[in-house]
Amino acid sequence: MVRMGDFFDLGTVAKRFRFFAVLEAVSWAGLLIGMAFKWIPRLLDALNLGVTDPQIVVGVKIFGPIHGGVFIFYVLIALLAARELEWNRRTTLLALVASIPPFATVWFERWAVRTGQLGELSAGAAAEGAAPAATRS
Repeated sequence: MVRMGDFFDLGTVAKRFRFFAVLEAVSWAGLLIGMAFKWIPRLLDALNLGVTDPQIVVGVKIFGPIHGGVFIFYVLIALLAARELEWNRRTTLLALVASIPPFATVWFERWAVRTGQLGELSAGAAAEGAAPAATRS
């Protein structure tokens, strides 16, 4: 498990990748919530369910640009990680494709840690997984 202080340590490419993978998913959540507040009242109004269209677009106006910026940073850090961590084409393509569906960047980051693709983060995960077995007698 990642401690909160470790999560904000951006000292290596792998740690920056982890940070932006999670941040990209959080920005997706904000954008999806903003879109729901924008479109659900319009849908209910169109269906004549007695709900008037309040024009709640502030969530999209806030989270749209935030998500766009974080998305660009995620793609750039994924390309940097691919070069620095010597990912093959398949891993690089998975990292880039993971930026499209909501929350897939977190799935990719977890997969990359488990499969040894994220340098010291993968080594730390392997050590954590091995520690309980080593202490058993």
